Amino acid sequence: MRKDLPDTPIEIIRCNTEDALPLSEIAIRSYKDFYLYLWHDNGEWYVNRSFSPPVFEKELRDPNHAFFFLKQTEKLVGFLKMNINQPLHNYEKFDCIELERIYLVRSATGKGHGHKVVEFCFEYARKLNKQLIWLKAMDSSEAVFFYEKLGFERCGSFQLDFPKMKKEFRGMVIMMKKL
Repeated sequence: MRKDLPDTPIEIIRCNTEDALPLSEIAIRSYKDFYLYLWHDNGEWYVNRSFSPPVFEKELRDPNHAFFFLKQTEKLVGFLKMNINQPLHNYEKFDCIELERIYLVRSATGKGHGHKVVEFCFEYARKLNKQLIWLKAMDSSEAVFFYEKLGFERCGSFQLDFPKMKKEFRGMVIMMKKL
């Protein structure tokens, strides 16, 4: 953790079905802080496909999705999404949980929040009696090394086929951690 930044704790708060609009706003804000370079269209296609209020309204009603706001000093600074019963390889869906997204705005990064959020995910998965937590990360991302430091191991790879995404950024790695 950087010593020159304030050590204000992050709060992790479960979203409810009424939170589609603020979830959409923080998702778009945090995504635009880091990922627009991946796209020929500056991310417009992906943001509309993934982060619109109607998309979140549908996902928030699905009991297999768990969304959480990440707040710091009463301000939204990111969000977390987990998929409760998401199978991986030879594991049954009821044994697995997928950590689909941890997005923070730029001003909230570098303060140790990501580590705290991942630890929260481990705890959440254990409460649900999961044996495995897994995720997908871009193979060109520093996040891969972050997850490895937290005990995740690479267990597969694939290529995204999004037509508006630049080809050099389509590589993905699948990572897992037994709990």
